[in-house]
Amino acid sequence: MKKILVIQPIHEAGIELIKNNPDYEFEVIENTDIEFLKTKIKDCDGVSIRTAKLAGEVIDSANKLKIISRHGVGYDNVDLEVSKKNNITIAITATANAVAVAEHVFFMLLSLCKRKSLLDETVRSGRFKDKNKLPGTMELWKKNILIVGFGRIGKSLIKRCLGFEMNVFVYDPFVTEKTIESYGGKKIENLKESLKNMDMISLHMPINDKTKNLFNMDLFKKMKKNCIIVNAARGGIIDENDLNEALNENLIFGAGLDVFEIEPPDPNNPLLKNNKVFLSPHTAAFTEECMTRMGKETIQNIIDFFDKKLEKSKTVKL
Repeated sequence: MKKILVIQPIHEAGIELIKNNPDYEFEVIENTDIEFLKTKIKDCDGVSIRTAKLAGEVIDSANKLKIISRHGVGYDNVDLEVSKKNNITIAITATANAVAVAEHVFFMLLSLCKRKSLLDETVRSGRFKDKNKLPGTMELWKKNILIVGFGRIGKSLIKRCLGFEMNVFVYDPFVTEKTIESYGGKKIENLKESLKNMDMISLHMPINDKTKNLFNMDLFKKMKKNCIIVNAARGGIIDENDLNEALNENLIFGAGLDVFEIEPPDPNNPLLKNNKVFLSPHTAAFTEECMTRMGKETIQNIIDFFDKKLEKSKTVKL
């Protein structure tokens, strides 16, 4: 019998997959303290984990661990080096969250373009008659949007962009021009040079040494003054101090952030007080439907691994 440790609760639909399976026993825990995890993971064959950090010393304390299944698509909370050393497979819920995140990006784009917070506050504060004094809003129609990173989420997003009759450009060195064009987009070869033509930018890339603070003052200065940038990928891709300065200097129009370099963000983070930023607490994938899919997929990945059926596209290359 395989022993599965579920670190942080998942949707009941996922638990149901192993609840009555005679080949598995499981335990769900909420305590993510390192020393506690070291005792719990010791005899486990598989682990499902959400956003908690799975440190190398925790992984090293596991005697039988063969697979770590991430409840999500990012894996920067798992020590990859130690996982590779111990020959542990890392899986992600690759197919579960694309729709939810793409919709959240559009929620942020529309909220910023239509000045959602300002309009709502105007009515609630009794200033309905001031509508002619309010600043103008923007349409998405015919706007140029750049999707940076063209995985499943990027491909889900492009469908929604085309539905709004936007002009879609894609920057992803690892995806061919033919593939991008088959989805209705145009491939961009030079990221920096393309920025001057973009009205909106949506980020969908992992955080690593190459993408850390990739979007900084140097790039903000190349953008149009009406540009909106949205990050629903990973915190740290945007230099937050530079973004705040760029907004204050009117170098760009606005920003939507679902992720932050430090989570939760420091109360003194200036972006929290900047009314040109629309914020959400890393909840782009928190739809009921998506949480159901991720709960099921994170467990199904473990089952498929031991049944030797796990798709390569759902594993992380170490």
